[in-house]
Amino acid sequence: MPDLSRREAIAAASLATLAATMPAFAQTSAAGAVAWDLSDLYPSDAAWDAARKQALADLPGFAKYKGTLGTSADALAKALSAQTALDRTISRIYTYASLKADADLRNSANQEKEALATDLYTAFGEATSWVAPELLTVGKAKIDRFIAANQTLKTHFDFQLADILRQEAHTLSPEGEVLLAGTSAPFSGPSDIREQLVASDIPWPSVTLSTGKTVRLDDQAYTLNRDAPVRADRKLVFDTFWAEYGRFQSSLGGAYLSHVKADIFAKKARKYPTSLAMALSGGNVPEAVYRSLVRETNAGLPQLHRYFELRRRLLKLPDMAYYDIYPPLVQLDRKVTVPEMRTTVIEALKPLGPEYGAIFADATAKKWMDPLPRPGKKSGAYMNPGAAFDVHPYLLLNLGENYEGMTTYAHEWGHAMHTLLANKNNVYEKTNYPIFLAEIASTCNEALLAAYMVEHAKTKAEKLFYLGQQLESIRGTFYRQAMFGEFELMVHDKAEAGEGLSGATLTKLYLDLLRRYHGPKVAISDMYGSEWAYIPHFYTSFYVYQYATSISAASYFARSILNGGAKERDTYLTVLKSGGSDYPVDILKRAGLDMASSTPYQAIVASFKDTLDQCEALMG
Repeated sequence: MPDLSRREAIAAASLATLAATMPAFAQTSAAGAVAWDLSDLYPSDAAWDAARKQALADLPGFAKYKGTLGTSADALAKALSAQTALDRTISRIYTYASLKADADLRNSANQEKEALATDLYTAFGEATSWVAPELLTVGKAKIDRFIAANQTLKTHFDFQLADILRQEAHTLSPEGEVLLAGTSAPFSGPSDIREQLVASDIPWPSVTLSTGKTVRLDDQAYTLNRDAPVRADRKLVFDTFWAEYGRFQSSLGGAYLSHVKADIFAKKARKYPTSLAMALSGGNVPEAVYRSLVRETNAGLPQLHRYFELRRRLLKLPDMAYYDIYPPLVQLDRKVTVPEMRTTVIEALKPLGPEYGAIFADATAKKWMDPLPRPGKKSGAYMNPGAAFDVHPYLLLNLGENYEGMTTYAHEWGHAMHTLLANKNNVYEKTNYPIFLAEIASTCNEALLAAYMVEHAKTKAEKLFYLGQQLESIRGTFYRQAMFGEFELMVHDKAEAGEGLSGATLTKLYLDLLRRYHGPKVAISDMYGSEWAYIPHFYTSFYVYQYATSISAASYFARSILNGGAKERDTYLTVLKSGGSDYPVDILKRAGLDMASSTPYQAIVASFKDTLDQCEALMG
């Protein structure tokens, strides 16, 4: 230990005392280091590499099951169990590599590890690609008899087998499936290129705000400064940031359109009429869900336009521009540290009951997350469930120390809790809940947090702040994500029709959507049309619409929990505990929600209107 001056020794002793009272994650993040502990996955890089090499060596052995699936129920159970064992091992290997890579995108050695893990997943897909085609040759009648005769098949694989049989028309020959499995790594190239361009190659400009602070405007800094209290600063941030994206629209457009072409290749290969049909088929989601969402969102745009006028009035602006959409309707200058976020969210989630609360309190005290932004760290926020069944989930966050950061904290821990509850109540093969359900758990947490903050607001201004946050949540998660979904559909429709597209075309399409959604009274500069390039979720096609469907469902469940009792709470928790044991639309139907109807979307527009009414009443 180096020799310390007396002042430094006292400071160090004080920090040590403070750290002892903090959750484990905060003890590391206080020093600005990576806060999660990946040794729960592997004790060292060497141990990870040994596991990777062993898994790679084990893959060829899976071929011994080829040709045996129809011989007996026991043979089928043995083969599927071996596939599961490989999947669990390789998921853990990939999780470790991807988390290390995302902690610092500038670290080339860790990027190489992630590439090796991706290659391993591709090899796993190739090694097991014959399973579905062989099952289809066995046929439904025999498989049903096997399931009835074998407890392992009945308990672990009945839903998986039924799902494979459902997709018979879109499953290729064994040779075709091997070929498609091999496209996994190259088809991830457009997303990888976009990520590296944004993280490493684009020379993000710096701006000096009216405070005198100089900010290098990368994705993280944009998120932290787009709601600057001084309007000229907001305009400077928007103009500078989107102009820089615009300068790279050709390269970023090339990357995204290559991804769209990969979708078209896959939908043709699998004999789907459209890329949308292919994307929805995986979760057996009716197309009526997507189209009902887009239709009802557009029908609800007058309420969104009303919100922008309310925002203009509360911010005391002479007019309304796109760079005015993020500042809180009322300023609330309150710093919220990560430990404070934890304490508040624990209280806000008490309506979910003692079981949920106990698991949440235990999990959030551990070193499972990397909460604060750093140079080179992957932007955004996510929960990684890849090794959660055997270890636990991990969370990557880039939290601002404010209310927005706290909502992100509640959101991502909602995902983690969904994973923990699904794992606790299902066998491994039925834990992997689909994206369609995933965002309900996270967004319901946000809704409960917002309701808690409104209830505990001490002043009219504070209540207006939290009501404004509820409005902004619906704007950002319902209206904005539906707009993204409409953009994706337009681009894929045009590409499938053979229309020529480019980065410039994408910018124009997106700009037109921005103006329709925000209405004639919100000024939107042409340069802001490059915002499409900022959305990494577009590289998981037809993903983002599920944020909008999810906030609709989450709003329904949050209202029922807050206005009801144990029955309503348990109905909601049953959805989370169901994991991936059934199709998402069916799980929700059993909970009283038909997501293919207009009802959930009309209900959230009505909730948005009610919150607007409350704000206007407080304004007098």
